[in-house]
Amino acid sequence: MEGKVVRLYTRQNDKTLYQLKRDGRIINQRVYVEMHFGDIAPLFMESYDWFTKEAAKIVPKPEDVHAPIWCSISVENCLKPIEGTVVYELEVPEERVIYFDEAKWDYVLNRIYLPKDAKDGERYKKYLKDIGVVNGFEFFQGRYKGMYPEEEERIMDSWQRVFEIDNWTIFNVCGNLWEIRQEWVKRIVYPGEKL
Repeated sequence: MEGKVVRLYTRQNDKTLYQLKRDGRIINQRVYVEMHFGDIAPLFMESYDWFTKEAAKIVPKPEDVHAPIWCSISVENCLKPIEGTVVYELEVPEERVIYFDEAKWDYVLNRIYLPKDAKDGERYKKYLKDIGVVNGFEFFQGRYKGMYPEEEERIMDSWQRVFEIDNWTIFNVCGNLWEIRQEWVKRIVYPGEKL
């Protein structure tokens, strides 16, 4: 039995309408994420793959799904529908939602250390200076790649904090889903319509 239901909003390519009609659900494929990012996709895919693996530990992932679907927890912070897109207004069982802090996601995307707090961030900057590292962005790509495997591990361990929400607001909290089921869709908003 499923418990509390939450409202989520997500802007998607309008081609998903066909998938929803044909399959009764929308799922994300890794190739869609790659197409979305274009030329810069290789830089981001390792972060997305990490997120997918870790999020699947929170909410089990269906076998045929390769990437989560990003959702807003509020209509105010949802991207509005533009040409070639629609917005799905959803009511989803809360246990199906993977909540995370989007501000912290930038650390994962940039493949840098995600500090616990400001004090931890200052300690980490001092630590980098002490070991002679000028730029914390270069452990995975750049001059330090492969030189500090223990540091790469420390950085990746810190990314778990993306799932820790310290300040719950509509601007930093997102809710990801593995799928959008037909029965969760309460409204489809087209370009020009009020969200």
